[in-house]
Amino acid sequence: MKRNPNRTKPKLRGGCSCGAVRYQLLTAPIRVHCCHCTDCQRHTGSAFVINAIIETSAIRIIRGELEAVPMRRAYGPHDIYRCPKCKVAVWSDYGRRPQIRFVRVGTLDDPSALRPHIHIYTRSKLPWLKLPKGTPAFRDYYDPKKVWPKTILRRWATAMAANDR
Repeated sequence: MKRNPNRTKPKLRGGCSCGAVRYQLLTAPIRVHCCHCTDCQRHTGSAFVINAIIETSAIRIIRGELEAVPMRRAYGPHDIYRCPKCKVAVWSDYGRRPQIRFVRVGTLDDPSALRPHIHIYTRSKLPWLKLPKGTPAFRDYYDPKKVWPKTILRRWATAMAANDR
């Protein structure tokens, strides 16, 4: 039987570098993006960022608190939630949607537990980086209705409606 790399293991946990902030994912992410945009390159100091899109209600903070740091972004508001002590970026809120978080997969205790479903903004991907065959890749963003499974679209809609209550 093939192992599903995006099935959340029991107690999939992570945190910042100094240990002041610890969290647990309570379910598998909605989707995992590998973003190659220049904003993500700049904010991470790397070639890309891997974000696990998940409902805020599906994240349990075990220890500490994060501080929201507003960042300039070409496509609208972006708050990066950082450890106030070591300043590591633990997750983001793109577009001021409090019901959804983009968890930095690199902050997981086992970052290999989640593999990207999709590569985005590949038009600014570093030229020496080779993308894996079989993983969808888009020059910019994409229409989730054309790419995500129906069950995932329903989950997204439910999460987004939670803000309306």
